[in-house]
Amino acid sequence: MRKLKVAFYTLGCRMNQFETSGLEEKFEKKGFDITDFKDKADVYIVNTCTVTNDADRTSRKILRQAKRRNPNSIVVATGCYAQVSPDKLADIEEIDLVIGNSHKEDVYEIVENYINERKKEKVYIENIFRLNQFKTFQISTFYEGARPILKVQEGCNSFCSFCIIPFARGKVRSGKIDNIKEQVKILVSRGFKEIVLTGTQLSQFGYDHREGYLYDLLKELVKIEGLYRIRLSSMGINELDDNLIDFITSEEKIAPHFHLSIQSASNKVLKDMKRNYTVEEYMEKVFKIVEKRKETAIGTDVITGFPTETEEDFEESYNNLKKIPFAYMHIFTYSERKGTSAEKFGDTVSPQEKKRRTNILIKLSEEKNLNFRRRFLNKELEVLVISKRDKYKVGITGNYIHIKFISDKNTNEITKVKLKSIGVEREDNFGEEVL
Repeated sequence: MRKLKVAFYTLGCRMNQFETSGLEEKFEKKGFDITDFKDKADVYIVNTCTVTNDADRTSRKILRQAKRRNPNSIVVATGCYAQVSPDKLADIEEIDLVIGNSHKEDVYEIVENYINERKKEKVYIENIFRLNQFKTFQISTFYEGARPILKVQEGCNSFCSFCIIPFARGKVRSGKIDNIKEQVKILVSRGFKEIVLTGTQLSQFGYDHREGYLYDLLKELVKIEGLYRIRLSSMGINELDDNLIDFITSEEKIAPHFHLSIQSASNKVLKDMKRNYTVEEYMEKVFKIVEKRKETAIGTDVITGFPTETEEDFEESYNNLKKIPFAYMHIFTYSERKGTSAEKFGDTVSPQEKKRRTNILIKLSEEKNLNFRRRFLNKELEVLVISKRDKYKVGITGNYIHIKFISDKNTNEITKVKLKSIGVEREDNFGEEVL
């Protein structure tokens, strides 16, 4: 009997990347062959995103494409869109199974039962807010790249007015520090040098079990022998106290790269977004971090075209964003999400105006990123080799500069590179290995 083939497609965040890798490992251990999503497969699993309307549309498009590749295949929608809008996906003829985040760890078992015709239900969803325990995959490798992503926390208690994600991921649930340490040790023993810690709201780690917070977790992880670098995914500014800031800016194993979402740099808009901080409070913490560790890359997310954002608010936000030492900014055009409290505002900013504001901020982000990389021209930088591209190796610095260079080094080896040139694109940088 031939092996069944399964293909995966991941949309959205690092959490989805981790969970896809966990599913890939589970399916492979159970005897499936993992194949490329563009190939003909017996099972297609799409890990969906629902952060914007565009993400919903893309998810639907990818799911339909899968069925066209093999009309006899089993097409599975899982992830955040499946959790938030299961009925919409269930109505799509090309989709065979809709499995929410509440059942993501059970995807293999559900698919197996479907194949064996033991169960023919289409939708597997539970109220995400009823989940109190942290559930995850125990991974021993990582299929999505050279830097394993490790989910240590899930859910968010903030309920920002524009955000649908708490309805997709639930309330805060965190892993146990001892369990996370064991996972990291396994990955390090497999030759991985950098681990990326991720969560829906990473800085809220431990807010549920109160057995240790992000600071306590990091203090334990940096002790692991052979672990070269820990990178932290997106954090909220409110949870960054002096203890945590002092630790992440002084510990060599913590990558000097912090993604701190601001969303708007207008206090009025921040209040309407229910962000619970002011621009001044945000700036104070960012400047404190950069002052303590000058090479730090600060990234952020900005939403433009929020319903209550007037032209004056946008100008205020733009001027404040110019003052903050960002290495890059991810710019999102506001997308009304049904069920969020911002829905009551309506969608008052015209599409043309949203596009104009978005383009202005994208240009500002490009300028900031170019200026950030320019600071490191002709300097020797330590990089971790993460991939090969044509004749070049690609290395990544602690502060998130990607550099192409010629070298005999293998993936997951560390070397020094002198940055010789930078391009307009964020990853278009070239260097020479320092031998």
